[in-house]
Amino acid sequence: MYKRILLPTDGSAGMNRVIDHAADLAAEHDALIHALYVVDSTSFTSLPMETSWEGIADLLHEEGQEALNEVEQVVGDRAQVEGIVAEGSPSAEIVSHARDDDCDLVVMGTHGRGGLDRLLLGSVAERVVRTSDVPVLTVRVTEPPLSLEGR
Repeated sequence: MYKRILLPTDGSAGMNRVIDHAADLAAEHDALIHALYVVDSTSFTSLPMETSWEGIADLLHEEGQEALNEVEQVVGDRAQVEGIVAEGSPSAEIVSHARDDDCDLVVMGTHGRGGLDRLLLGSVAERVVRTSDVPVLTVRVTEPPLSLEGR
């Protein structure tokens, strides 16, 4: 049923649960995982002109490659992984890659925020669900425990 699964990742620690879910589906269906990390270049439009975008972009691309390496480690030998680092609006890039790479399914994490948090922070997952022609499976990201240090 699924031959190409798109797995967007932001590299956060809670993504392991999402990656495991995508890996299990890929193993069950003998599917290829397209792991995608999007450098959100839209969030840097307000930087002063003298700020070096190249330096920031290089750091963010390195962070993206680390996130993709983590996906490969967690997936292990359960499925084949192809990693992609892209730049742009995360939701638009996810929808575009799902369409352009002929993916059958998008498996992505969601923090499950509601109310004011969702309104203020936005929801990439919600925008992808609303705009994707490809089915989207959302998996709750496991939140790291709150630290009591510094209180």
